[in-house]
Amino acid sequence: MDNKRKVKVGLIGLGNIGGRTHVKNLKTLEAVEVVGVCDIKKDKADKAAAELNTKAYYNHTELFEKSGLEAVIIAVPHYDHTPISVEAFSRGLHVLCEKPVAVHVNDAKKTMEEYEKAKAKNPNIVFGMMFQERTLPFHKKIKDIIDGGELGQLIRVTWINTAWFRSQAYYDSSDWRATWAGEGGGILTNQCPHNLDLYQWLFGVPARISGFAHIGKYHNIEVEDEVTAYFEHDNGMIGHFIVTTAETPGTNRFEIVGEYGNLVYEKEKLVFYRNRTSMLKFSKETKEGFGKIESWYTEIPVNVNAPKGHIVVTEKFFNAVLNGGGELIAHGNEGIKSVTIANAIMLSSFSKKMIDIPFDGEEYENKLEELKKTSRFVKTIRNDVETDISKSFSKG
Repeated sequence: MDNKRKVKVGLIGLGNIGGRTHVKNLKTLEAVEVVGVCDIKKDKADKAAAELNTKAYYNHTELFEKSGLEAVIIAVPHYDHTPISVEAFSRGLHVLCEKPVAVHVNDAKKTMEEYEKAKAKNPNIVFGMMFQERTLPFHKKIKDIIDGGELGQLIRVTWINTAWFRSQAYYDSSDWRATWAGEGGGILTNQCPHNLDLYQWLFGVPARISGFAHIGKYHNIEVEDEVTAYFEHDNGMIGHFIVTTAETPGTNRFEIVGEYGNLVYEKEKLVFYRNRTSMLKFSKETKEGFGKIESWYTEIPVNVNAPKGHIVVTEKFFNAVLNGGGELIAHGNEGIKSVTIANAIMLSSFSKKMIDIPFDGEEYENKLEELKKTSRFVKTIRNDVETDISKSFSKG
């Protein structure tokens, strides 16, 4: 990497993540020069500009045209990810996008198509997704064990992740939150893109999905706040995905069952209940009707002090820009996979049927448009809400 050159970067969206996490990280990175920040709310743009000693913009097109940037971090409300990313690529800019890449698969495809056009002009253009949970030490270790084949054939995955508690005050803190028109969904669109990305990163996108989503069950919102989903994979593995923003204390328990045992991640501990032999082989060959395989309890050591979080994703992105390419934590084209799973869950719930992957993106986009047009929801807005986003990053 050329240590003398710096990436000229702009930051669009200065809410909880953009205005706090990204601003904080950009101040620490030596390889970047922040040439502008942008938010439609003037006070937020001015505050971040002062903190980063740069210029404030109140319209992203003006930032693109006047700042001299070569890369952009996009941290705006979800629907705006697509048009801003598309415009950035049309101008030949490198893009690091917050999750999700889009609200629905059709928009995700638009972004990917524009990226491919930009790549045809500049093969070194970089497109990254902010899937920072891939950097967490326990998640990396789980990936390592699965990829190493130590579980053998995968049988079942059950992920109970209900440590996403959000109060009514949280939903009332912004006019776009938890609305079909502003956010495009609830827990699957806001909190769980990380979980859905981790799921597909570890196991791939399911072949078939059944979803059960409850709309505003525990909060005064018009989108889903409790979801249970069932996944089927072509290799025979099944998955369960259970999430909600209504439970406290919540549970984060990840069970991965394979022929050679069970891997369980819960409460910052990773345990491998390791079978001495394949349970599939044992089941076929044993003469014991009630026999069990000897298994060993093994607590897997994990280096919890390894670098992690948004900063790792951001550094990888800028290194790739400076080097004309390179390894990313998550490439932008991978973003459509978690969107596909989320859309399929909701489409299944709305249609009350199992959805095959891939599915008709038009059907889901049309459903979203119908929900937006027919909405009669009256949004309550509060200005007294404490919103320290860092409290969301440790869910136990």
